[in-house]
Amino acid sequence: MTDWLHVHRGFAPLIVSVPHAGTDIPDAIAARLVSLPLARRDADWYVDRLYAFARDLGATIIRTDISRTVIDVNRDPSGASLYPEQATTGLCPVTTFDGDPLYRPGTEPDEAEIAERRAAWFDPYHLAIATEIERLRAEGPVALYEAHSIRSHVPRLFDGELPQFNIGTNGGTTCDAALADAVEQICDDSGRSRVTDGRFKGGWTTRHYGKPGKGVHAIQMELAMRGYVDEADAKDWPPAWDADYAVPIQQTLRDVLAACIQFAKGRK
Repeated sequence: MTDWLHVHRGFAPLIVSVPHAGTDIPDAIAARLVSLPLARRDADWYVDRLYAFARDLGATIIRTDISRTVIDVNRDPSGASLYPEQATTGLCPVTTFDGDPLYRPGTEPDEAEIAERRAAWFDPYHLAIATEIERLRAEGPVALYEAHSIRSHVPRLFDGELPQFNIGTNGGTTCDAALADAVEQICDDSGRSRVTDGRFKGGWTTRHYGKPGKGVHAIQMELAMRGYVDEADAKDWPPAWDADYAVPIQQTLRDVLAACIQFAKGRK
């Protein structure tokens, strides 16, 4: 691959996409930002570590080191909003989730620069996903699992505290109901809060690749970060990674991914 795009090839019928855990920002872009900590604040912190166990299950894992501030590989490349009439961020965000400006005035990326960033990072990321789907589809149906997380409280995006597990299937269109049901049951059995197709219905990746009729079942999981890091006691952002703290939710997530594999195998 490249120095920023990482693909671990497995042979189970499961692809785990980790689009937002990266924090790398090229110097030429960093020089125009208000601050690097602000630009990295909305990362899906440590999600790559959280799901590292997926290798043991035989999953294919695709992740990028590039920050979503540079380009968000889970947004519609046309620039169309995934959540019309709701606050969100774009393909090349110019504000944080909280609405704070990311760039110094007059230095925001123009259309030409956005096109360059798309060619440099967005397109290769999705070529990797499409390539791995094609490889695994040769053996049968495939589950594509979009691994995300977000702060438990982001008032500009949603009211109150976000449920622990936020499952996205774009209204049941991106995967078979049996897969969504299996994932929901595991989350509910954990005793933690769960919602399906609530504030987060699945991003561009889930919506673009999820074609149940063609054997590709895509599902997004947006985790409230409190499940695997101690948000409450964090004096600085991000909270420190604590492997022991993450163990309980990792067991639930292991069961979720195992269910995805079992579902796909059962569709052959």
